[in-house]
Amino acid sequence: MPVHARSGDAFAACLRLFRSYPMAVRRHYAEHRYGSMVLMRRDAGTAKFFVLIMEWDDLFVLRHWDRRDGPRMEIGPDEPVPPEARQVIDACVPVPRDGALLGWLSGCQVQTVLAAYGRLPEPWDDASAVPGVLVMPRAGSQPAQWPPLAASPLGDGRLWGHVERRQLIDIGPLVTRCPGCVFLVPGGEGDAGPRPAGARVVVTERLSTDEFWLPAGVYADHWTLREGMPVMTASQLLALPGVVDLAGRRGQQHLLGV
Repeated sequence: MPVHARSGDAFAACLRLFRSYPMAVRRHYAEHRYGSMVLMRRDAGTAKFFVLIMEWDDLFVLRHWDRRDGPRMEIGPDEPVPPEARQVIDACVPVPRDGALLGWLSGCQVQTVLAAYGRLPEPWDDASAVPGVLVMPRAGSQPAQWPPLAASPLGDGRLWGHVERRQLIDIGPLVTRCPGCVFLVPGGEGDAGPRPAGARVVVTERLSTDEFWLPAGVYADHWTLREGMPVMTASQLLALPGVVDLAGRRGQQHLLGV
C-alpha cells in the first residue's frame, strides 16, 4: 500500500537531490527548467539504476533504468507515494550526468580527467548499457597522483564527497570555452560519447582558470596505464576517425547532457 504520511517527505527529498547535485542533472532539451537524473542503488552488491524526472514544479516521476523492470511511480507533494519509490529515494546515490567532465586536482593541477557516460535509453533501445564514469589519468603521471576512486568511481558513493571538498572539479565550462584544444577520441563504436573500453581525451595546449590548470597531454583509461600498455601520441590519436572537439556544438551538447 502507498505510504501517505511520508509523501511530502519524498517530494522534498527529490527537490533536495536536484538542488544538491546539479552535476547529475540532465536538463530537458526543450525546457531547461526541468530535467532528470540517474540514481544508483546497491542491492546485494549489484548496482541498480533508476531515472528521476522532474516533469513539473509539483511532480516527479521515478522509473527503472530499463523501463521493462517496473512501472513509473509518481511523487507529488500531497499524493500517496509507493513504498518502493521512497526506498529508492532514501538509498540511492546520484550519478554524474552523461557527458559530465571532471578533473582530479593535485594542488592546482588537473592530473586525471573523469568522463561520465550513460545516455538515457529510449523505449526501443537496449538498456543493458548502464551508466558509469571513465577515469583517465594523464599519460606519464604516477599512480600516487591518481584519484583513490579510480578502480570503482561509483562503487562507494565517495565521488560526491570529493566534489564537495573541491578535489574533483567541473572542467566542462573551461573546455567548452576553448575550441580546438580538447578532443574526445571514442573507444567504442559510434560517437555516442565515452565508452569504458579505450576512450581518450587529448588536450593540445595548457588551459587554466584562476583556480586550476589543465596540462596538455593525452588522458587515457587508468587500467591501460596501470598495465603499462602503450599509449598513442596526441597526433596519432587526432588522426583517428570519430574525434570530437569538445568545444564544438556537438561536443557542447555532449558535455551538457542534452
